[in-house]
Amino acid sequence: MGVLILIGGFILLLIIRVPVALSLVVSSLLTGLYLNIDLAAIVQRMVSGVNSFSLLAIPFFILAGEIMNEGGISRRLIDLSNVLIGRVRGGLAMVNVLASTFFGGISGSAVADVSSIGSVLIPMMKKKGYDSDYAVSVTVSSAAQGVMIPPSHNMIIYSTAAGGVSVGALFMGGIVPGLLLGLVLMILTYAIAVKRNYPKGEPIKKEDVPRILREGFLGLFTAVIIIGGIVSGIFTATESAAIGVLYAFIISFFVYRDIPISRMGVILKRTFYTLSMVMFLIAASSGFGWLLALLKVPAMVTDLLISVSPNDFVTLLLINIILLVLGMFMDMAPLILIVTPILLPVALSIGLDPVHFGVMLILNLSIGLITPPVGTALFVGCAIGKIPIERASLGMLPFYGAMVIVLLLVSFIPQLSLTLPDILLK
Repeated sequence: MGVLILIGGFILLLIIRVPVALSLVVSSLLTGLYLNIDLAAIVQRMVSGVNSFSLLAIPFFILAGEIMNEGGISRRLIDLSNVLIGRVRGGLAMVNVLASTFFGGISGSAVADVSSIGSVLIPMMKKKGYDSDYAVSVTVSSAAQGVMIPPSHNMIIYSTAAGGVSVGALFMGGIVPGLLLGLVLMILTYAIAVKRNYPKGEPIKKEDVPRILREGFLGLFTAVIIIGGIVSGIFTATESAAIGVLYAFIISFFVYRDIPISRMGVILKRTFYTLSMVMFLIAASSGFGWLLALLKVPAMVTDLLISVSPNDFVTLLLINIILLVLGMFMDMAPLILIVTPILLPVALSIGLDPVHFGVMLILNLSIGLITPPVGTALFVGCAIGKIPIERASLGMLPFYGAMVIVLLLVSFIPQLSLTLPDILLK
């Protein structure tokens, strides 16, 4: 009955459109009342859930992304990508993928990627003769890299939910799968562009190339500072994030100088708004997760999945299917917090490394961000491209196929996620 109240109550509240964080809190408190648990204990668990030094990196990463996004980094990354690969057939689509790869290393957000890169490239692609559904599909599918390539605050959320998995190892573990996803998408965009005879990119004036390279690499150096500081051991993830914010501030306001310093107030306001949602979710899910453990739900799920088949391959496939389906109906951050304490024990029982599972989990849920009916990045892309969700979803089919192929490779070849952490952090 306790499990029914906790999970059933949460699902029921979601169905009647209660916000996720409030649904977690209410279902936790109702379960506590039924089990005669002092509600103060649940509140203490919620507070302890956000009382973590590693979580201090999240506001810095969000702030750095907001500063660079507001400061014109997306336009400069598009120009940089255009210099590198823009001359081939369908070059503008490949520029889209590469720019998303670069931007992912700064913002760590798929929605921010679609909003910034898409607002420039989707209208530009349509103007150059690309189909609207193709322009939107390329933009939203490549934006999924944003949550894979470090720095990613979703990796930090997983680290917290998993009980302290190394953030540095997770960051390193996401690099190869993120770049592999970008490569596969680039091959697919080129193949479709050739088949549909999309145009080649326009040449860039030689005198503009040095400036474009300089400004583009100055922006990318934010990610170099963060990742390099962690890998070298000079900084913790939190310290690297703070230094990244300082660098982003200097580059945006004193080098690029596209925006006045007065815009910093707006940037801070947006950062605090995003941060408040993230931290409330973490607190709410901490109490919820504690009750899940108390009711032995992870053990029940482990026994259930293993009872379906003793084959580890089948169990891993079932985990992926569960995550893909859940990702279609809920946003990433709450899902990480809810499913990690349930599915991580299953993954460990079949021999998965927690870093490998974390990368697989993030990739699964990034696909959910671009999948109807609740794909937030897909909705943003459709709004920018001015096309209905049904048309965009049909155009996305080959991209979904490519992403699932990458997901299966990442799931069943753990070396893709573990080689870099093993080399650089041990």
